Amino acid sequence: MKRTSIKQAALIAMMAVTLGSCNLYKKYELPADNTFVADFKKSAEAEVDTTSLPYLGWEEVFTDPKLQNLIRLGLANNNDLDNARLNIDIAKAQLRGAKLSYFPSLALTPNGGSASYGGSHMNWTYTIPAALSWEVDAFGRLTNAKRTAQVAVEQMQAYEQAARSQIICGIASTYYTIMLLNQQLDLTKRTSEIWKDQVESMELMKQAGRMNEAAVVQSRANYYSIMGSIPELENSIKQAHNALSVLLGAYPQEWEIGNDMNFDLPASLKSGVPMTYLAVRPDVRAAERSLATAYYTTQSARAAFYPSLTISAQGGFTNLLGSIVSNPGKWFIQLAGQLTAPIFSRGRNIANLEASKARQAQAMNTFENTVLSASSDVSNALTAIRTNSEKREYILKQIDQLEKSVDYTQELLMYNTSTTYLELLTARSSLLSAQLSSLACWHSKVAAIISLYQAVGGGR
Repeated sequence: MKRTSIKQAALIAMMAVTLGSCNLYKKYELPADNTFVADFKKSAEAEVDTTSLPYLGWEEVFTDPKLQNLIRLGLANNNDLDNARLNIDIAKAQLRGAKLSYFPSLALTPNGGSASYGGSHMNWTYTIPAALSWEVDAFGRLTNAKRTAQVAVEQMQAYEQAARSQIICGIASTYYTIMLLNQQLDLTKRTSEIWKDQVESMELMKQAGRMNEAAVVQSRANYYSIMGSIPELENSIKQAHNALSVLLGAYPQEWEIGNDMNFDLPASLKSGVPMTYLAVRPDVRAAERSLATAYYTTQSARAAFYPSLTISAQGGFTNLLGSIVSNPGKWFIQLAGQLTAPIFSRGRNIANLEASKARQAQAMNTFENTVLSASSDVSNALTAIRTNSEKREYILKQIDQLEKSVDYTQELLMYNTSTTYLELLTARSSLLSAQLSSLACWHSKVAAIISLYQAVGGGR
């Protein structure tokens, strides 16, 4: 009766260990009890339109042929993107290593030697053994290690996509910055010529007694101010070309830049970008994969409480049989099993598990912050596109009125009315300022479109 009770107790203990270890094999899933995560899962599982912005290839968004050539060059030569690809190769190699851990390891360790005592005959001994060792994945240690390695591959792929998107959008942003500076330089040079002619005309009118010195001096000062901005613009253009060279993995040089300013969102996307597309954003996917890594690390910390089972075998050919040297030698084989259970390391394992749980909680916080930041980026970009579009419409109307103002003021001066040349100078200065504002507003909208494309993880 006593023996039966012991067997029952042992059976109950084995069942408890087995049932307790089942959770160690459970795959990672986003927590179901988190409202924030539930909303994200609903967004991630929602049906998406593959023609939407996150799924558009960069060639469909950036249609300028000259820009496309530069992006192709950057994707081929950029070292940061190359390092991101190499990180994927490293993660895949580690995954292969984790998968191979399921298989036995085999080692061949031949050895031999000889000894003589008191002038005795030298007896040569040798052993040619092959050792086979196999760790049984009884409590999920190997499984969790393999899943962690798989998550690392997916995380590196997300980082590679993020680097790719950053490079594409960085090249596009620099390209349109140079285009803006070129437009500003061209406008400034054309305006400087007008002001130069204006100064010469005013000097002639002063000599004829039709203009006072104050107006001439003011006109000349404005001309010098415009001329002084030209070297500054040329310096900015040079620096922008150098920045573009770095992105393209080339030495500093000037690149061919177009002058097509008709860059906009595809017509089908002007109504907005749903927040559900945040699920495909690379940094969001990377943060979610970091959460999975933390989960499997916690599972591994739990597995440390359970014993590890290793089966080993050794066989080979030897002439040393105990204390007897036999020639020729004979074949031998040995089998063994080893069960290692933690006893005195329980306190350390508890500390490791608590630390892993804390890191998992940190990963969840980071994931939530990443999603919130991504939603903010998308919202800011959409707002910037809309507001800059509206602002530029008003500025263009302002330019139209200022051009008329310049023409009317010139006509009034021709008829010797009470209008002064200072009024014409003011009108011309206001026109130049509005034209520069229009260019800056156009560039702000372009920058917002590029930011939106990057915010939704574009560039596939």
